[in-house]
Amino acid sequence: MNPPSPPDTASTKAHARPGGAPNLKASPAFAEPLETVLAQLGARPSGLTSAEARARLEQFGPNRLEERPRRLLALQFLAHFADPLTLVLLFAAAISGLAGEISSFFIISAIVFLSVTLDFAQEQRAGRAIEALRRRVALTVRALRDGAPQDIPAESVAPGDIVTLAAGDLIPADCRLIEARDLFVNEAVLTGESFPVEKRTDVDGPETPAPANAVFMGSSVVSGAAKALVLRTGRATRLGDIARSLGDEPPTAFAIGIRDFGLLIVRLTILLALFVLLINLLFHRPLLESFLFALALAVGLTPELLPMVISVTLARGAMRLADKQVVVKRPSAIHDLGSMDVLCSDKTGTLTEATISLTGHVDIDGQDNPAALRLCYLNASYETGLKSPLDIAILQAAKPDISQWRKLDEVPFDFERRRVSVLAESGGRRMLVVKGAPEDVLAQSARYERNGGAEIATLDVEAREKAQALIAGLGAKGMRLLGVAWRDLNKDRAAIADERDLTFSGFAAFVDPPKQSARSALAALTDLGIQVKIVTGDNEHIAQHLCAALGVAVCGPLMGSQMDSMTDEGLAARAESVNLFCRITPMQKARIIRALRRRGHVVGYIGDGINDAPSINAADVGLSVDDAVDVAREAASMILLEKDLGVLAEGVKEGRRTFANILKYVVMGTSSNFGNMFSMAGGVLFLPFLPMAPIQILLNNLLYDFSEIAIPLDRVDEALIRRPHRWNMAFVRNVMMALGPVSSLFDFLSFALLLFVFHAAQAEFRTGWFIESLATQVLVIFIIRTPGSALKSKAHPALIGSSIAVVALAVALPYLPIGAWFGFAPLPAPLLLALSAVTIAYLLLVEAVKWIFRKRIAAL
Repeated sequence: MNPPSPPDTASTKAHARPGGAPNLKASPAFAEPLETVLAQLGARPSGLTSAEARARLEQFGPNRLEERPRRLLALQFLAHFADPLTLVLLFAAAISGLAGEISSFFIISAIVFLSVTLDFAQEQRAGRAIEALRRRVALTVRALRDGAPQDIPAESVAPGDIVTLAAGDLIPADCRLIEARDLFVNEAVLTGESFPVEKRTDVDGPETPAPANAVFMGSSVVSGAAKALVLRTGRATRLGDIARSLGDEPPTAFAIGIRDFGLLIVRLTILLALFVLLINLLFHRPLLESFLFALALAVGLTPELLPMVISVTLARGAMRLADKQVVVKRPSAIHDLGSMDVLCSDKTGTLTEATISLTGHVDIDGQDNPAALRLCYLNASYETGLKSPLDIAILQAAKPDISQWRKLDEVPFDFERRRVSVLAESGGRRMLVVKGAPEDVLAQSARYERNGGAEIATLDVEAREKAQALIAGLGAKGMRLLGVAWRDLNKDRAAIADERDLTFSGFAAFVDPPKQSARSALAALTDLGIQVKIVTGDNEHIAQHLCAALGVAVCGPLMGSQMDSMTDEGLAARAESVNLFCRITPMQKARIIRALRRRGHVVGYIGDGINDAPSINAADVGLSVDDAVDVAREAASMILLEKDLGVLAEGVKEGRRTFANILKYVVMGTSSNFGNMFSMAGGVLFLPFLPMAPIQILLNNLLYDFSEIAIPLDRVDEALIRRPHRWNMAFVRNVMMALGPVSSLFDFLSFALLLFVFHAAQAEFRTGWFIESLATQVLVIFIIRTPGSALKSKAHPALIGSSIAVVALAVALPYLPIGAWFGFAPLPAPLLLALSAVTIAYLLLVEAVKWIFRKRIAAL
């Protein structure tokens, strides 16, 4: 790994500013004395003042990897005019003006302005809502500000800050250690090495690529505690270098679906627009009008409101999820949540109350052994890693006197060894106390205590079988166990190699009752079509006891040791049918999730510990809880404010509602809207004039868009919530093929009615078809918004109001003075009644086609 690169010229100049700002002539070297580095940074061991921190944030920017420059609102508004379609419309307006079509110039310009303003206002509101939710669960850091410890947002950390670190913390920036106590750091994000690295404050010789006295942004503290001086933040960090080299993150399934839909529409738009332009030129129609008509047709086909509908719908979904105690960090994850059909969950705290209590301490013979409790207490007291619920239960249960013992060293817990060791000294005796998973501690033991510690015997085959029987028996009663053992050492420091030839003292037994709400929550998730798979590090006896208490029929279990001998393909096939995985390591959890995803499942994972971060990253939907460690919260795309699967079930429903509303707009764009535009393209073949003026098409499109702005508010039928949904382009194409021709059929029926029954002139023809096409486009939402009967499913009042208002305006326009500007003419009452009948007949046929579509092709 390369050493940190020196700041660029601009950064160096910024550092050189007076008034307490850093004065870096070169990159701070980790091999230099700490006093020199503090002087270079203009920093103090007591930390920065608030004023200094604000000044440095202005110089170096927020402490984040992605660059999100804040532009003036006016510039953000003007940026919306850079959309290709908008530019084409403005170009068309300019051509109209130059050609003397002043009314066309003003009308097209007004339509563009209204459309952009609507889009901008809705996206601004959505953006503010999402940003507020992000701040609600933003990562915080404990830093010294104004001489006192303060919890500040990680984005506010600046060069020269003094931060404190503890087990479970994400390291917020590239730092030089000032103090460190038994500090072990996971640097896998930078080095790929999964084992923790010990960090110290001492400077030993020349600077190396990964100095022991440095910690880097993105790493996490596994155990120990530290105080550190911030050297670099944001994109100037080593992780920032990596982020720049990697480029953008790969698109999500939701983004890919939207892109594919957009490409489908673009292809159709180009083909139809070129076809129309060619036909008009062959018929020697006016070039300007033909060009504007083809352009308006392209605009009418394009779902330009889709980005706004998506952003507003996702923002509203995020706000509704927040009301359900689920905070969304990445809005597109709402789609993934609605699509989720498998949820992997640990059991502690999610399926159990996480109110763990110590109920006993026994030896291999099942007899009470106080010595085992004393050793557990000694180990838990001096352990500097993140305290597990079992450690907390030990410390709360009893307080034996350990004042005569002094800690010398520690070998921190890791999920491969599944144990933690503490080396302590008392009266010249140095003893290594090892505590961890019973099977792993027993495997390193050669002897065991009997009769309350009064005797020590050889841990032979018979004794090991007795120990395994005790583990199984207590596990069958729902008790979790820790094993504890010891060994005398004549060293100042301990290592993993010293965890052998131990004397096994006994077991500490704990109970963690099932969560009262878990049974109903599991039933709710099952009703939503979600398989819940329990993935735990505990043994199969404890896990099966919990499943029985919750009424879960166990398929399996599959053990971690069995997984090691399986290929990825074999695991994927087995994981499909198994719902209980026991004695699983963190890396095995992530492997299970990847295996399920390969089988085509959308997988969620919920966790709150250091060991859960890899699994959260591997899942489609990474979930954590508000009180989780930093690494888990940062990896998650959603945060549960309550550690309850019932909350998650409600979140899944909201995710499905959100996606269903987005799909409504998409289906509309590929049914009546596409059908009407196709009819316009076809009409130029046999009509002696253009079926609709370009300005009328643009007005039609604007009014149609306005009628749909309430879609994000719409209600969703329970039938659409009961099962997972995914983005499916085949479904979208099927809808287009099923409903598009129906729309065109009634358009051509309207053409015939206008020409051969009412003998409409050009202005009357265009007016009549404008009303019919807009009415069918708008009102069909009430048919396709529900898989059931349109009369039984109640739409949101706002959607009803906006739709009826737009149709009423379309009918009224020809009779208003402004109607003449658009080329409309008043229609006789019989013609309006006939058009109303055509519209009603169209809606009835769409309802029938929808029923056939649901039964024979796919489910809406």
